[in-house]
Amino acid sequence: MGKPQLFPHTVRDTRAKIARTASPRARNLTDILLRTTALAGIVFASALTGSAELRAQGDAVLGALGSSVEEETPLLLEARELRYDFDRDIISAIGNVQIYYGDYAVEAERVDLNRRDQTFTASGNVRMTEPDGNVVTAETLTLSEDFRNGFAKALQLDTPQRTRFIAGSANRADGNLTTFENGLYTVYTRPTTPPGKPPLWRVTAAKIIHNQQEQTIYFEDAKFEFFGKPIAYLPYLSMPDPTVRNKTGFLVPSLVIGDRVGVGATVPYEIVIDESRDLLLQATPLTKQGALVQGEWRQRLANGSYSFSAGGLYQAQPEEFAGSSGDRDFRGVIASDGRFNINSRWSWGWDASLRTDRAFLRDYNFTQFGSASDISNVFLLGQTERNRFEADAYAFRISQEDYSANPPSLNPGVPFSPVGSDLQDKQPFVHPVIDWNYIFEDPLAGGELSLAGNFTSLTRDETDAIRVNNTTNRFRGVEGTFTRATIDGQWRRSLIDPLGQVFTPFAYVQGDVFFLASADDNVAALTDEAVVGRIMPAAGLEYRYPFIATFDGGNHVLEPIGQIIARPNEQRIGDLPNEDAQSIVFDSTTLFEWDKFSGFDRSEGGTRANIGVRYKLQLDQGSHLSALFGRSYQLAGENSFATPDILDATGNSGLDSTQSDYVGSLYFDSTFGFRVGAQARFDRDDFNVNRAQVQASGIYGPVVGTLAYAFLDAQPDLGIDDPREELLGSTSLRIEENWRLFGSLRYDVENANVVQNGIGVGYDDEGFSVSMTYSEDRSRNNGELTDRLFFLRLGFRTLGATQFSSGISEE
Repeated sequence: MGKPQLFPHTVRDTRAKIARTASPRARNLTDILLRTTALAGIVFASALTGSAELRAQGDAVLGALGSSVEEETPLLLEARELRYDFDRDIISAIGNVQIYYGDYAVEAERVDLNRRDQTFTASGNVRMTEPDGNVVTAETLTLSEDFRNGFAKALQLDTPQRTRFIAGSANRADGNLTTFENGLYTVYTRPTTPPGKPPLWRVTAAKIIHNQQEQTIYFEDAKFEFFGKPIAYLPYLSMPDPTVRNKTGFLVPSLVIGDRVGVGATVPYEIVIDESRDLLLQATPLTKQGALVQGEWRQRLANGSYSFSAGGLYQAQPEEFAGSSGDRDFRGVIASDGRFNINSRWSWGWDASLRTDRAFLRDYNFTQFGSASDISNVFLLGQTERNRFEADAYAFRISQEDYSANPPSLNPGVPFSPVGSDLQDKQPFVHPVIDWNYIFEDPLAGGELSLAGNFTSLTRDETDAIRVNNTTNRFRGVEGTFTRATIDGQWRRSLIDPLGQVFTPFAYVQGDVFFLASADDNVAALTDEAVVGRIMPAAGLEYRYPFIATFDGGNHVLEPIGQIIARPNEQRIGDLPNEDAQSIVFDSTTLFEWDKFSGFDRSEGGTRANIGVRYKLQLDQGSHLSALFGRSYQLAGENSFATPDILDATGNSGLDSTQSDYVGSLYFDSTFGFRVGAQARFDRDDFNVNRAQVQASGIYGPVVGTLAYAFLDAQPDLGIDDPREELLGSTSLRIEENWRLFGSLRYDVENANVVQNGIGVGYDDEGFSVSMTYSEDRSRNNGELTDRLFFLRLGFRTLGATQFSSGISEE
């Protein structure tokens, strides 16, 4: 009886599983699978025959393999049956085959390895996952031993970027060029999208070539199809593959129509220098104004990034902008921004722009000029858990044209510039403003101690004055250079007694030094001293006593709150500039502020008491209602809000008497998509509403909406003789799965005038989006034109987006 063969033609087992590792000398899958199949034959034959000789031969092979195998790349093969055909030198794995080699995974009904051709063929429901995340499914798939070359029949390739290639056949050469015959390119949807839903668009081609080294996809004899219908024939088309963020070449153009610029198209061309640098060039030929050219350079560095952009044109018909600063030959803008990390705590940067005229960004708003805006800024920022430092320098550019005051009585007397004139010169240069905050880690006397500092220096070229009540000049800004340095130290501690009463003693002291240089001598109210010092110490106590009542389904919390602050009178009211404390908003959010001024230029003085009650209803399912109502009392000393400064910003503030107006707020959150909040200030004498704001938002089925209402009564002390009342609303309606309607409205109730309005429709899919909007803007109050804008945007994922805008201005 002859010896049994070392490798029988067929080795069977219900589940054969071999796991080995490959040496550097056994780098191809054919070699590895051959070794593991040989090992499988030895092991299974040994198990079936029980032959000691065969087991010895197997041990010898194992030893030989072990001498060349190192622990590097693991391979795992699973199949119901393994076969080795000696005649054709083919190794076969049959039945639910799974192969895992490095980051490759192959699943198929059958896998054949032809040692003569050194090819790997998978057939029957083939699915291969590649290291880069691509998933290949095919009827049959043939690859070379190193996976660099191959051929597939009935192939579908899905990428991690959710793009899809489908072809009757595909060929891969040199591990680089993949050619799809009779191919189709499109996007596919997430698993959450209804299965089988076709994409709205696709590109079909006689041949699609994917060059992986160039990261480019080429289409030959292509058609762009939308809703299954061809809408464009493209003899030749190329695009970056989905892995590319940006690539040298033309981008999708956009169209523009304007009554003052004419008809044009923006054609962008991007030049990618490397992964960290690129240059975007754009040209927009316009039928009325000539060619608008733009360029933007962007670069990322190891510690940050920056950009520089410029754009401009020589206008062919500048008279189209007659009556505005745009009536000139050359118009343009330059802009730059950057942000850099100094270390893990510090960063610095800038955002700056300069343009030829005020209206350039508005007149040519159909395109972007980098980071260009009305505010230029340079900053330095440092932050830790307990410390924050920020320094900023600002320059403000005015977009609004100069205008004539309405009513003319607002104009101040000579020698001050009229209201609406010299607007740019009335804007300050801030050089700089510095804010610093620090919270001490260790408590002082059982309480928290913190320090805050502010340094502000600015220069203005023209005094900004208005006349109030035909007799008094008020100053929103004064010509000259002003500098102030402030330090503010605060301490507080909370104590809770056995009854649940909460006592919070607190104290603070603020010191200021003002430096006044080259001030306008015509502003007689300002002191003529060059240096002025001021200090404001204060001590106070806050008392709260929350009462809690629980019921089935929730609880009530009722909390009376009282606060008293003792301090001396404010010094030098009206003698000093007021740049950062001009906005006085007295409502429930500022009721318990120790100092109710919005900035450091004013410092509240006198002894004051703030009294209120807070209520909260909390339901177990999550909904809650909260309310606050109270008022403030000037108990002793001079009331800072009753004494006007050079602007009289405190007039009609609700705090300018011994007993303030009443303030209240109400907030409700249903946790089911509906929220409403309201703030109001009620007159101290007759309880009329002096100020109110209500905002509601809600979601109900496919409808999402917000509605806001604002009312502000007349403020004669500021020259505002009429109440102001507005409604602002927006809504969006989802239609079916992807369609939506949306609109917005801003309405001046007092003057029965629509200030702004807009309406639009949009479609959003995972591969395509389109939106159309029409809007009107009448927000300017100086007699300028009303702007009407139609905007259309089309976006195709991976292909790009284009837009069309049409602007019309009317008297």
